[in-house]
Amino acid sequence: MKTDDFDYHLPEELIAQTPVEPRDHSRLMVLDRASGNLEHRRFYDLPDYLRPGDVLVFNDSRVIPARLYATRASGGSAELLLLRRLEPGRWHALVKPGRRMRQGDTFEASRDGRRITGEVVEVHEDGSRTVELSGEEHLDALGAVPLPPYIHEPLADPERYQTVYARTRGSVAAPTAGLHFTPQLLDKLRSQGVETVFVTLHVGLGTFRPVTVDDAESHKMHPEYWELSHDAAEAIGKAKAEGRRVISIGTTAVRLMEQAAAVSVDRKVSPGSGWADIFIYPGYRFQLVDALVTNFHLPKSTLLMLTSALTGRDRLLSAYQEAASQGYRFYSFGDAMLIL
Repeated sequence: MKTDDFDYHLPEELIAQTPVEPRDHSRLMVLDRASGNLEHRRFYDLPDYLRPGDVLVFNDSRVIPARLYATRASGGSAELLLLRRLEPGRWHALVKPGRRMRQGDTFEASRDGRRITGEVVEVHEDGSRTVELSGEEHLDALGAVPLPPYIHEPLADPERYQTVYARTRGSVAAPTAGLHFTPQLLDKLRSQGVETVFVTLHVGLGTFRPVTVDDAESHKMHPEYWELSHDAAEAIGKAKAEGRRVISIGTTAVRLMEQAAAVSVDRKVSPGSGWADIFIYPGYRFQLVDALVTNFHLPKSTLLMLTSALTGRDRLLSAYQEAASQGYRFYSFGDAMLIL
């Protein structure tokens, strides 16, 4: 399986720079896998495709202000993306400029009397760093929400890059399929007998790290932390046992559920936590996920490969071509797909 097999052309003007308001007024492409039919709707039409007993699984991880702009002690600026808190005051991070942030180098970020100081304590083979921070309690004040690099417009309200149900801090990117939901839409779904279940996977480097190898199957996923509660595992397991649909809201919830299934006894979903490094691509046999709500993903990305595993590569790329011709908005602030 070649990485180039998952390439496609997208006009730059179709990369969404700002979110649609209200959230649920984004467009929704509905792909029926059995027939191959496509429908063009709005996200608020999602209830039309769901039925009582369906279980929607949401990732409730909340984005932290993980981008830190600092000044190096040796002179010049530095930018850090704090990927994961290893322990109090110690983080796994990406840094710019990498060549000038060597082991032992120090930096500082400050504003309005608040200050964070740091030191690079380890440089890893993949270019990432381990850094020690003093004053990390000021991260909310000094850090910024790390929008993807293809978004060039400033975000007026940082909460717009959070889902309305985000509650467990730890992600460096939003689980973007969930950005389309409003409290009113969630209430409507529940009122028609749809069950909502919340799980946690902290979005990190594993989700957005580009595939740089020609042979896609040799790509190594960076692990991301997940938690599946007893109640959530029980609800998902009961739905599967009763033949009801488990519908993942986003690819991160897919990875969590399939990772949990992989480490559970007899492939039954069990509560637990750990590090998800599962890489899903065409040929994968899904254990728990029956359907998916997702955004339109970057070319040659692991997210596109995961979605292709559910639909088939040719069918998905054909749907993407149709979306582009219809002027759909792509990526994090873009429109959505429902894959049934």
